[in-house]
Formats: sequence, structure tokens, C-alpha cells
Amino acid sequence: MNIFIMRAYLHARLGNHNERGANLVEYLLLVAFIAVVVLGAVKLLGSNVSTKFSKANTDLN
Repeated sequence: MNIFIMRAYLHARLGNHNERGANLVEYLLLVAFIAVVVLGAVKLLGSNVSTKFSKANTDLN
């Protein structure tokens, strides 16, 4: 009986640790950061780019 308890204890302490949830959180934080940067760039440069595209459109017509 003691061997089984020792085996379970060692497996719990030294066994495979699943870090799948931690990796998922890291990827979600990375995606959220990229989304914030993209939204900030669009907000900052959006009207300027829109004006340039409108001018290019009128020049082509």
C-alpha cells in the first residue's frame, strides 16, 4: 500500500505539468495587445489615410 501512495505522490510532484491554460492566457494577452495597437493606429492615422485615398480617387476620375 505504501508503494502506491509513494508512486502517486511522486507522480503528482514530478509528473507532467500541463501548462496549456497558461499558454492560452499568454496568447490572449498578446492578441489583445495587438488589437489595441491596431485600433490606436487606425484612430490616429485613419482620417489622414482616408483623405489621401479620397484625393487619389478624385485624381483618377
